[in-house]
Amino acid sequence: MSADAVVLRVAGPHGSREVRLSSPSRVLWPKPGITKLDLAHYVIVVGEAFVRANGDRPLSLQRFSGGIDGEQFFSKNPPKGAPDYVRSVPVVYPSGRTHPQLVIDEVAAAVWAVQMNTIVFHPWPSRAELSDNPDELRIDLDPQPGTDFADTVPVAIELKNLLAEAGLTAFVKTSGNRGLHVFAPIKPSREFLDVRHAVIAAARELERRMPTRVTTNWWKEERGERIFIDYNQANRDRTMAGAYSPRPLPHAPVSCPLEWSELAKADPRAFTILTVPDRLHDQGDPWATMHEQPGTIDTLHSWWERDLEAGLGELPFPPDFPKMPGEPPRVQPSRARRPE
Repeated sequence: MSADAVVLRVAGPHGSREVRLSSPSRVLWPKPGITKLDLAHYVIVVGEAFVRANGDRPLSLQRFSGGIDGEQFFSKNPPKGAPDYVRSVPVVYPSGRTHPQLVIDEVAAAVWAVQMNTIVFHPWPSRAELSDNPDELRIDLDPQPGTDFADTVPVAIELKNLLAEAGLTAFVKTSGNRGLHVFAPIKPSREFLDVRHAVIAAARELERRMPTRVTTNWWKEERGERIFIDYNQANRDRTMAGAYSPRPLPHAPVSCPLEWSELAKADPRAFTILTVPDRLHDQGDPWATMHEQPGTIDTLHSWWERDLEAGLGELPFPPDFPKMPGEPPRVQPSRARRPE
């Protein structure tokens, strides 16, 4: 073993495992001086809540060759030499191609991912054995220029109430940056396109209720100083940073689950690799019971059908997706208005 390496003993459901960590003193976040070993210890301390939120799901790893300022890339299938406790499952991508995708089932696998220079963990909204059918409805509230985190709070609260009208229980977390992520557990009875349409229906209804604060406009030039509801994050192979996942920003923030009661006074910059372990120990995991009573998207889908009858159809997909039936032209509005 290299002198610049340590072996960490990580407890798990199958007993403890030894995970080798090379370059433990490598600084990943220069400003707070957080090292690779510090990140591994963080993952171990929050491991139970982390695996509960992100485990048993197809997962993409956002890996950095150096620290957060170094080159980065996404890794989806297990690299050669992955330990036998790191498994994969076949998933279907938007192109129709099937490919194996990583799955994390225990804390040792997350520590191994840190050894592979992972900083951000991106779980699918579906389980490994039923990857075509999401069991989480996820809505990304994305502040646009001229807005900030504080502007997302009333939007998230109204969204919570709206989802309750549709029979869903909402959970909230910081994105790790300026936005908020609102999740609702659902029964995995429908596939990705149905869930996307449910998100669009919720987004349109929220836009009706808060027209000066919320937008569903895909094109940035049309959004204004409002909170964009990024419905395309509900697509197949589109992911958000997972709960308790670090983010590659200078102060080492974490995408942190919150209680709704604390949202109004929350400061997203306060939830970091250095502070979240004590928070979790003292307050517990706000998402611990998330999947105990999943709902359905039936009501949201009835709203989608209602909007279809009213002439509101499909919205644009990301440019790297195949052209979808009923999708409007993928032309930036200002370009579409230019004279020939």
